[in-house]
Amino acid sequence: MRNRPVTLFTGQWADLPFDGLCRLAAKMGYDGLEIACWGNGLDINRACTDDGYVKWIKDQLSENRLVCEALGTHIIGQCVGDAPDPRLDNFAPKELHGKPDEIRAWAVETMKKSALAAKKLGVKIVTGFTGSPIWKYLYSFPQTTGAMVEKGFQRIYDLWTPILLEYRKHGVRFALEVHPGEIAFDYYSTQRLLEKFRDWPEFGLNFDPSHLLWQGMQPHLFLQDFIGRVYHVHMKDAAVTLDGRSGLLGSHIDFGDLRRGWNFRSLGHGGVNFEEIIRVLNAHGYDGPLSVEWEDSGMDREHGAAEACAFVKKINYKPSLVKFDEAIAN
Repeated sequence: MRNRPVTLFTGQWADLPFDGLCRLAAKMGYDGLEIACWGNGLDINRACTDDGYVKWIKDQLSENRLVCEALGTHIIGQCVGDAPDPRLDNFAPKELHGKPDEIRAWAVETMKKSALAAKKLGVKIVTGFTGSPIWKYLYSFPQTTGAMVEKGFQRIYDLWTPILLEYRKHGVRFALEVHPGEIAFDYYSTQRLLEKFRDWPEFGLNFDPSHLLWQGMQPHLFLQDFIGRVYHVHMKDAAVTLDGRSGLLGSHIDFGDLRRGWNFRSLGHGGVNFEEIIRVLNAHGYDGPLSVEWEDSGMDREHGAAEACAFVKKINYKPSLVKFDEAIAN
């Protein structure tokens, strides 16, 4: 089993120039990056057509002794499966704002291109979201019928299979981050979606414990049960702070506000049991990246990301190759 690289997901750092971010990540102790495909991250279209640009990306990584084993396409994938939603204008090119059908078409084509971009960079995993046409039906009032839910799952299947054909062609896999707002957001919705995509090994999971914790699940049990389809791992923490007034649905209050019933926290400052997660990963031989997705509105991000890198490296131990009691065996 190789040493699992500790990487930084650049989604929350896409405001920084890419070359500067590479230097900063190396300074903070990271082994590599999970490069987001927005902001100053990877330009998918350019990567598909400009070999010089691909070389420049690779050179920035190499000069800072960083690896890249995953690309992040979350905001693009969200536009594939969501129902028409004006908030998607924030994710799409300006010329498509207010045009939901064109936004979806752009997202589908860009996700197809992401497979080629990954291949050109030597990357085998693309993480991201699928979107969901039925998330708005989460609370079943007005009543949500079984037929409506099934139609939503089928819609995601129909939208994503042409994308996955491109992934199959290029030898790349897509890893959905199970997350509120997606077609799969908890244990049983994930189970249902993976059954839908049972004949598509290109479709798997990006395990992120933070989104499971605040919903009341034990993340390591989710990981244990779905490990065969876990292609990538996010290291991210959250804290549930219900006080008798706050609730899990957030009250339309911004992240970081102490009135919320839960918040994302820098690693080691929340309630995720990373010890159990590492033990499950070890038991099943996972040797892919441990990618820090740093989100904590109450902490300076450079301080937090550096601390998070050290935290992951401390707990990122290998499994034992011997039984501890072999020395006393007859």
